[in-house]
Amino acid sequence: MIVQVDDANDGRLSQYAGMTDMDARLRREGAEGFYVAEGSSVIARAIAAGHSAVSTLCLDKWIDEVSNLGLPPATPMYVADESVLRGTTGFHVHRGALAIFKRPPARTVADVIATARKVLVLEDLVDHANVGAAFRSGSGLGVDAILVSPRCADPLYRRAIKTSMGATLGMPWARAEQWPQALEQLVSAGFDVWGLTPRDGATTLAEAIAMKHLRIAVVVGTEGAGISEPALQACSRLVRIPMHNDVDSLNVAAASAVAMYAISSTAQSRGAE
Repeated sequence: MIVQVDDANDGRLSQYAGMTDMDARLRREGAEGFYVAEGSSVIARAIAAGHSAVSTLCLDKWIDEVSNLGLPPATPMYVADESVLRGTTGFHVHRGALAIFKRPPARTVADVIATARKVLVLEDLVDHANVGAAFRSGSGLGVDAILVSPRCADPLYRRAIKTSMGATLGMPWARAEQWPQALEQLVSAGFDVWGLTPRDGATTLAEAIAMKHLRIAVVVGTEGAGISEPALQACSRLVRIPMHNDVDSLNVAAASAVAMYAISSTAQSRGAE
């Protein structure tokens, strides 16, 4: 249902307003139970994940493309020129289209790990780009589920979704409200929980993989401090990626990708034997 809009202050666009105010957006989106998908490819991922669309907002030249994404016919498609989009959102919508989706019901830790064998755990990553990058690499490298700590950035915030290329929409994930008890829950469920750290004395990644555990959870922490001491204590073992040339460690997104690739490659090799 195409609706032409000529005023940036039109009340029908209220959920798209003020997108550059991150704190306000996070409060509002969480309280009202919606999130924003940016770009046709991300909108398509949201639809494929079975999320319910509320509306879309796009430039006139994107009508045909958005119409072919598979949205229910009754979904309002607000169409406006560049000045209205910028006036409403606060930025240049260079990907051409935005959409509002209802947030899916929150899942529990027990639910998302029930059948998982490879789990990535993010502790207190407050940068949405890092969260999105971790979801993207985790999804691409065969992670079954992701857990995020209570203070971790919202995987359904626009920047996290965009950085993940929509991976946060399809990946099973849960916020571990009880922390670090959630790591103990993983251990009880049969996971070997690896705290990824550059500390001397930690088991090397190759050594940990050689142990051939059937269920593995990899925990990564913040860029500066890394994994908190209580979380490290709750892990089955500390694991490090050997570094060279006086480089202390990789950034959190890269480190998680290296670990998950190593686990995935080893699992595939065992499956081919």
